[in-house]
Formats: sequence, structure tokens, C-alpha cells
Amino acid sequence: MATKHKNLSVFESKLPSAEDMRFGIVVSEWNSEVTEALLQGAVRTLRSCGCAEHNILIKYVPGTFELALGAQYFAEYTDVDGVIALGCVIQGETRHFDFVCQGVTQGITQLMINWNMPIAFGVLTTENMQQAIDRAGGKYGNKGDEAAAAAVKMVKLQIDMEAASEPKPSEVN
Repeated sequence: MATKHKNLSVFESKLPSAEDMRFGIVVSEWNSEVTEALLQGAVRTLRSCGCAEHNILIKYVPGTFELALGAQYFAEYTDVDGVIALGCVIQGETRHFDFVCQGVTQGITQLMINWNMPIAFGVLTTENMQQAIDRAGGKYGNKGDEAAAAAVKMVKLQIDMEAASEPKPSEVN
């Protein structure tokens, strides 16, 4: 559904508890007015799901292109259950926008598959700063909220699937 008609901070279903979950959030420093607002939304949603403050780890990378490697560092060097990648790329006069958007999208997708870890894609790709502001706590809500909700849901799904694949006590003997 197009963001134009949807508030990103309103969820259609109740979010699972994140009480026993641990998340890494990697945030782009570029367009910090926007990315800091996305971060506030992500943290707010994680906390509202019961995630303890000490189970939310935040690290910064220079730009959106570096989000995939930052997320990999979380997967490789920490014990987080999932990662939330937050960034903002605003269309400029050159094709740089296309390369950054394509690179971060492919990088995060490949990372999720290789590490078997939920990584939420909280990257805004907008035509101008106003569109970004509208989606980072403005009139369309906050993509950070949406990314955190996706991360919680995917970690819960992974936990459920892993539990379902474990042998039942009657199957062990």
C-alpha cells in the first residue's frame, strides 16, 4: 500500500512481546534530521513491545550505503536477535541515488539470507526532504516505527519456527 494513504505508525494487528528479544539498530548519519527521528520511532516501538532499554544497541554509520556492513557487524559481533537498518536517501540531480538505493537494498537482502537473521529495512527513498520528514514522524507517521514492528514480528516468527522444528519429548526416546 502506498505511504500516501497510510500512517506508518499505526499497526493493523497487535505486536508480539519483545520482552526477551535483543535488537541492534544501525543508523545512517547522513540526513541526520530524518534518521534521528526514525531512530526515535524505532526505539519507541521496541520499548512499547516490552524490549528492555539494555537490549537495544545503537550504532552509527556514515551513510545509508554503509548500513549493510553495519548490520553485518551486529550479526557477526553481537548476540542480537534482529537488526533494524535506518537511513534516508533523497533524490538528487545525479544517478547516485539509484546506486545507493540499489546497493543498500541488495546488501541487506543478501545479509538476511546469509546470516539467517531478521534485518528490518527502515530506509526512506524520497524525492525531497519534505517527503522524508513526512515519513519520519510527520503526517505519514514514522518508518522507524514500521521497521521496528517488522523486526519484532520477524524475530517472533523465527523463534516460533525454531521451536516447531525441535523434536517433541515423545520423539526423543
